Amino acid sequence: MILDKKTVKSLITIIFSAILFAWALKHIPFILGVFGTILKPMIPLIIGASLAFVLNIYVKQLERFFAKIEKKKLKRALSIVVALLTLVLILALVLLIVIPEMARTFENIGKMLPGFFEDAKTWLEGLLGSFPMFQDYLNNIDFSLENIGETLMDIIMVGGNSLADFTVSVATSLFSGAMNILLGLIFAIYILFDKENLGRQVRRILYAYLPEKRVDQLLGISVLVSDIFQKFVTGQLTEAVILGMMFVVSMLIFGFPYAVVVGVLVTLTAIIPIVGAFIAMAIGFFLIFVNSPVQALWFLVLFFVLQQIEGDFIYPKVVGNSIGLPALWVLVAVMVGGGLYGILGILLAVPIASVFYVLIKRNVGNRLDDKDIDMRKYK
Repeated sequence: MILDKKTVKSLITIIFSAILFAWALKHIPFILGVFGTILKPMIPLIIGASLAFVLNIYVKQLERFFAKIEKKKLKRALSIVVALLTLVLILALVLLIVIPEMARTFENIGKMLPGFFEDAKTWLEGLLGSFPMFQDYLNNIDFSLENIGETLMDIIMVGGNSLADFTVSVATSLFSGAMNILLGLIFAIYILFDKENLGRQVRRILYAYLPEKRVDQLLGISVLVSDIFQKFVTGQLTEAVILGMMFVVSMLIFGFPYAVVVGVLVTLTAIIPIVGAFIAMAIGFFLIFVNSPVQALWFLVLFFVLQQIEGDFIYPKVVGNSIGLPALWVLVAVMVGGGLYGILGILLAVPIASVFYVLIKRNVGNRLDDKDIDMRKYK
C-alpha cells in the first residue's frame, strides 16, 4: 500500500519528534546549561519585565486617579514616579522596622544565652537523672559560652581560607545582584513608559510571520495569562498584608514578644503560597523560645489558629476565587513547582497552573459541545 505525501510527512514528523524528545531526556543537564548561558545576560531584562508587570497593576490605578490630567505622557510619568516612590517607601519602612528590631532581638538573645544554656543543662540533668548511663556523658559536655567560643574560633582558624573565599564570593554575588536589580529597574521604567508601543510592535511581528488565526489564539492566551497573574499578585499581596496585621494585633493583645518583627516576617514570607508563612513561624518560634519556651509553644497554637482562619476564610476569598483554581490543585502546583525550581517555582506555580486549568477547562467544554453528548452523563 502506497502512503500519500501527507501521511509520510506526518510519520516523519512523529519519528523526528520522538528522536528529539529521547535525546532531550538523555541530555537534560546540557540543555539546561545552554539555556542558562543564553538567559544569564538577559537577567536584568527579565527582572525589568517582571517588575514592570507588577508595578503596572499599581500604575494603571494611579492613571485612573490622575484622570483629570489631559497630557498622557505627564500622567504616565507622574503615575510611574508615585509607584516607584511607594515601593521605596515600603522597603524603607520595612528596613526601619525590621533592622533595629532584629538588632535589639539578637542583643537580647546574646544576654539570655548564658542563662538559657544553664537552664537547658539543668533540664537535661533532671530528664536524664534516671538514666545513669547517660549521666557521665552529660557531665562531660561543657555548656559554657567560653567552650562554644573556642570551638567556633577553631572552626574559623581551620577554615580561614575557605571563609575568605566564601566572603569574596558572597560580595561578588551581592554586587552582581545589585547591578542586575538596578538595570532591571531602568528597563522597567522604559517598559512602563512605552508599553503601548511595545505591544504594537509585538503584534506587528506576530501577524507578519504567523497565521492570523494562530496569532489571535496567542493574543487571547496572553490576555488570559496577564489577567490571572495580575489577580494573583494583587490577591497574594493583599492576603499577606492582612495575615501580617492579624499576627501583629493578636500577638500584642496576648503579650507575645517580637510582635512587630514576626508580623513583618509573616507579611514578607506569606507572599509565597502555602509554605511561606511557615518560614516566619520557624523564625518566630526560635526568637520567642529563647525568651520563654512556654510562650513559644503558645505561639505555635496562635500560629495554627490564625493559619486556619487564613486558609478557610481569607485565602479562598482574596486569592482563590480571583484565580479560579481549586484548593487541591493549588497544593499540587505548589508541591510540583517547589520540587522543580524551589522558591521561584512555588511563586509561579499557582498562576501558571491557573492558566492551564482555565485553558483545559475551556477545551474540554468545547470538545463536549462538539460531541453533543448528553450532559447527564458527565454532570
